[in-house]
Amino acid sequence: MTDVDELHAEWMRDPEYREACERLAPEFEIVGALVKARAHAGLTQAELAERMGTTPAAVARLEGGRANPSTGTLRKVARATGTRLRVAFEPA
Repeated sequence: MTDVDELHAEWMRDPEYREACERLAPEFEIVGALVKARAHAGLTQAELAERMGTTPAAVARLEGGRANPSTGTLRKVARATGTRLRVAFEPA
């Protein structure tokens, strides 16, 4: 286990930290899916940005969780990476 994993495991014992992580889980999932789609397509952030018609900084914000992507943006990512966008609601 890495140092970060060890710290996270330790911090997860704190109820406030755990609650914040659980609350942010959907955002983490979106960011992870964006990075995975780009990596699977073998693209750099700059290449993805060019295909999407945006800037590398905008892609970095998406992948860094500093932007809330619209469904239109997610569709652009899907087209640019050769993937299919799928949104689902699951029971809590």
